[in-house]
Amino acid sequence: MGMKDVTTTRLSSKGQVVIPEAIRRQLGLDPGAEFVVLGDVDTIVLQRVRAPAMRDFDAIVTRAREAARRAGMRRSDVAAAIEAVRST
Repeated sequence: MGMKDVTTTRLSSKGQVVIPEAIRRQLGLDPGAEFVVLGDVDTIVLQRVRAPAMRDFDAIVTRAREAARRAGMRRSDVAAAIEAVRST
């Protein structure tokens, strides 16, 4: 199924929409795949949510640690912030 192929689907009484099998296969979608849903006027867009690759995650953590160090944050500050959020 190419990008130019068009198919239809319906909204169920439970608010569910079935993604046609050919599209699921083409995109490698398995049950439980998560999506961000955007809606505007009469258009709905589904964007698959993917976990970042480990190398990307490592880079994010490194940048966060550097920012925390520059801000003078300590591990105890982070632990206190986590505890404050959990207690609300």
